[in-house]
Amino acid sequence: MKIGFDAKRLYNNFTGLGNHSRTTIDILTAEYPQNQYILYTPKLRLNPVTSPYLSKEGCHTVQPHGFLRGGLWRTFGLPAALKRDRIDLFHGLSNELPLGIHRTGIPSVVTIHDVAFRTFPDMYHWADRHIYDQKWRYAVCHADRIIAISQCTKQDILRFYDVEESKIDVVYQPVNKRYYEENARKVEGIWTEAPYMLYVGSVNSRKNLLGIVKAMQLLPPDIDLPLYIVGDGHEYKREVKSYIAAHGMESRFRWLGGLTHDELQQLYLHAQLFVYPSFYEGFGLPVVEAMLSGCPVVSSNVSSLPEAAGPYSLLANPASPEDIKEKMLQALTDTALRAHMIQGSRQYAMQTFHPTVLAQQLMSVYHSTCSTRCNSVG
Repeated sequence: MKIGFDAKRLYNNFTGLGNHSRTTIDILTAEYPQNQYILYTPKLRLNPVTSPYLSKEGCHTVQPHGFLRGGLWRTFGLPAALKRDRIDLFHGLSNELPLGIHRTGIPSVVTIHDVAFRTFPDMYHWADRHIYDQKWRYAVCHADRIIAISQCTKQDILRFYDVEESKIDVVYQPVNKRYYEENARKVEGIWTEAPYMLYVGSVNSRKNLLGIVKAMQLLPPDIDLPLYIVGDGHEYKREVKSYIAAHGMESRFRWLGGLTHDELQQLYLHAQLFVYPSFYEGFGLPVVEAMLSGCPVVSSNVSSLPEAAGPYSLLANPASPEDIKEKMLQALTDTALRAHMIQGSRQYAMQTFHPTVLAQQLMSVYHSTCSTRCNSVG
């Protein structure tokens, strides 16, 4: 099979959507090397993360040819390129499909990660909300099949867009292959200075870092672990820092950035607790990274987090600092519970989110999409 992908995020984004694109290609090329994977991108940002994909076995990267360039080519010119290259199926990896793809005869799949601009509209400029809504609507209406990265995202698609439920498949998001390795080692060094808790993610109101700060205020004095924060933000980050300063808590927080994948994994491996009481997630990738690293998790009882966190994590009401505090206290002080959480969570994550499982699910969607299109044409 010759499969085309929208690879803009793969080559130009180094957080969520870019990581998803790269890990998707990684698991497919590993499990199904007999296929051809054509990566379409309007531009390249080459570094040690992206450069390997230019020469990755089974992959071929395509950039614009002719008059249309950049975003115009990605939106309007890509269908012609797909027909020229005789693509058997096209997968839009990040919420979008090129305009006119439904007229090419090429089966298409789109992955929808979340509908946060509808569920948390205050976080987005009105113009961005309108643009995103138009792109999402076109994609879900014209794709042959839709992949939602969680049951929660599937329900959001059904809630906001007029599509048939039978058109949507749920395929969870893979994480970087390093987290599945059984022999991941705890390397002694900077992360072992003292016990700490960990938060990894953007610093915005939806992620609820302030809820963690308020929960930490409520912990008993003898539970004085600092929180390491890996992530950045703008207005909300300033709000959180102002609250921390106003309550004299600066010494309890350490802000980190610019970490390599190896450094981030070491943070997970050494942390006493991973805390992630988000109000809304399309999936919740850091939760899975923590569980695969043997770090107990306190997360939210809403959105997709119960799916990602599974039955061995502790789930709190994200609107209740008191509940978050109680779950943190249990996970930090109950030795038997901690052992149960660590062992059970890793096993759950390995079974549910293993690359082989997810690659098989993706390929099943591809084959089903092609078969349905051929039968409808026939």
